[in-house]
Amino acid sequence: MLRVQPVKRIEGTVRVPGDKSISHRAVMFGALAEGTTTIEGFLPGADCLSTIDCFRRMGVKIEQAGDRVTVYGKGWYGLEEPSQHLDVGNSGTTIRLMAGILATQPFHAVMEGDESIAKRPMRRVIGPLRQMGAKIDGRKDGEYTPLSIRGGGLQGISYQSPVASAQVKSAILLAGLQAKGVTSVTEPQLSRDHTERMLQAFGVKVVRDGLTVSVEGGQTLTGRAIRVPGDISSAAFLIAAVMMVPGSSLLIENVGVNPSRTGIIDVVRAMGGRIELQNERIVNEEPVADLLVTHSELRGIEIGGEIIPRLIDEIPVIAVMATRANGRTVIRDAEELRVKETDRIATVASQLSKFGASVTPTPDGLIVEGATQLTGAAIDSMGDHRIGMAMAIAGLAAEGETVIANDAAINVSFPGFADLLARISIR
Repeated sequence: MLRVQPVKRIEGTVRVPGDKSISHRAVMFGALAEGTTTIEGFLPGADCLSTIDCFRRMGVKIEQAGDRVTVYGKGWYGLEEPSQHLDVGNSGTTIRLMAGILATQPFHAVMEGDESIAKRPMRRVIGPLRQMGAKIDGRKDGEYTPLSIRGGGLQGISYQSPVASAQVKSAILLAGLQAKGVTSVTEPQLSRDHTERMLQAFGVKVVRDGLTVSVEGGQTLTGRAIRVPGDISSAAFLIAAVMMVPGSSLLIENVGVNPSRTGIIDVVRAMGGRIELQNERIVNEEPVADLLVTHSELRGIEIGGEIIPRLIDEIPVIAVMATRANGRTVIRDAEELRVKETDRIATVASQLSKFGASVTPTPDGLIVEGATQLTGAAIDSMGDHRIGMAMAIAGLAAEGETVIANDAAINVSFPGFADLLARISIR
């Protein structure tokens, strides 16, 4: 259990773990590339380690020591048929992007994961891959794991995605790199574009036209050195901590500020929060900056529409900040939260209410009334890393102790979270 005490202020200079999305892709693309890929700043969390394990089971040599990884690429067709099922653990990114990769391979593979993965929808990825010619099956006609994939012989498609999902888009584009002709994906809103940026870093030609992104089949990847910036989704919890505790100020160094991910900065600023970007630069096609965050009085706002894909993972901690904002905060168009590691709409509402917060779940979001003085509570992360961390941040500003059960889930994306929080907390 994680025990959280209220603090007087938050201060210091810190770095957060490497970006989870970029870490996954660096390993995947390095394995598929010709030559060696070195990765610095890799996130050694459970999800990304699942990706490494899957490729090792397909014969790829990968050396990993902390946040340094070396991947000895085998090219698109150097992967070996796995003799055992590929276990993705709790990682939705691993299973969905791997589905696109396995769709290109001339062998049979089965992917499965933990209890949470077994409940998450897969047909959104499996459907378009089947259209391309992959033979895929699973429970409920491919809606749920385990997934059985026999790939090869793919034909490029033009896919109109009903959801703005980087995982869906990435799976199709990866399959498209070994399909005949051109493969394109059009989204209703722009989702994270880490795949497009990193493919270009590995030497792939990617064409973007508005909300449509395309690749031509037959392209190869070339190994290279990758430096992974800090994960803005992890930095979001520290940003929220500063906003929750008066008198706080924090410098968070080396954070990825990809525009498809910076919705959290836009929302905090819209609520009245002060975040200054310093030392802005480009690393491996990705924008990076240091964030100077200063405590501010917040106001309630409405959050919805095209910004949602840019902050979908940060909504639990945005709801926490909203408890201290003056007025009402309305979050809508976020029904995607219901198919994450938990039903995050229901879980945020149930756990945050234990602090005495006024939180109402809606079919596609949350309504939070502020400002509310929170009271320490007994919380359960429900095995969801972002719920565990969000409730820990609430505990910093609550009266009395907060105890969070199932806190081990936090290691999925933020190893060392509790220790870092202790270092920047002044009591």
